[in-house]
Order: sequence, then structure tokens, then C-alpha cells
Amino acid sequence: MTYDLRLILVISLLAMGACNGSNNSSDADKNKLPVSLVNNPHTASGVDNTAAAEKPTMDFADTLHDFGTIHEDEVVTYDFNYTNKGKSPLIITAAYGSCGCTVPNYSSEPVEPGKTKVMKVTFNSAGKPGHQEKSVVIHDNTLRGQHMLYIKAEVIKKNP
Repeated sequence: MTYDLRLILVISLLAMGACNGSNNSSDADKNKLPVSLVNNPHTASGVDNTAAAEKPTMDFADTLHDFGTIHEDEVVTYDFNYTNKGKSPLIITAAYGSCGCTVPNYSSEPVEPGKTKVMKVTFNSAGKPGHQEKSVVIHDNTLRGQHMLYIKAEVIKKNP
């Protein structure tokens, strides 16, 4: 790489950094959660037990629901109840089903300590005859950082 090309690259990178480092606050920033809600107790030397004790929890009443026998094309929903038994607000950052037929629905609002909320999981059995087992992955700010929910059903094939 020639000297001129390296100089241009360095100047370009500095200019981009200067633009991204501005302190302008936008309306979108007002809707963001405070940084204080994200507390990572994991350090290079292990786990900070003091910080870990302050984390929220996500305690489910149950993590598996069996819909039993349903008919193909039937859409069924189950409410998974969970409680934050920790010491700080619980934040779900993402939740997704193992396939497009399994859809979680949840609030993006922080769950205060001691409060219980619901994650609705909907299963669409269209084109899914036979035994079905599906999962939902939840990413959150607990010490575990991830939780799993499971549903299953025996789907009776529709008659043509």
C-alpha cells in the first residue's frame, strides 16, 4: 500500500469517527433504556458475585406445554407466565420460535422485581401433520442470558 493511500485511509477513518462521536440527542434516543439496566457481572477473572446478585431473574411457572391432539390448520396459543424474582428490572431483548409456525409475543417493557408477566406462544399447525415439538429462545439480561420454552402437539392430518 502506498503512503498516499494509507494517509487517505487514516484521514477517512478519523473523519468517520468524528461524525459518529457526536453528542447530538435525537427523539429515538429518548426511547432507549438506560445503560444502568445492563449490568454484565462476567469479568476476565470470573464472575463478580456482587453484580450477579443484583441481576434480574426469569422464573417460569412451566417451560413446556402440550397442546395434546389438534387438527391441521388449527392455530393454538399458550400463555407462559414468568416472574422477575431478582433485584433489578428484567429486559427481554429478543424472542423467536424454532420455525415460522411458532411465534412468541411479549412486552418489550422492563419487568420490575416481583412482577409477573406473560409470554404468549402461538403455534400454527397448517402443513404440520404428525407429532410436533417446537421451541422458543428468549434472550434477556439475566445472569443466564437465555431461556427456552417448549411446546408440543399431535396434529391430525386434515382430509383432502
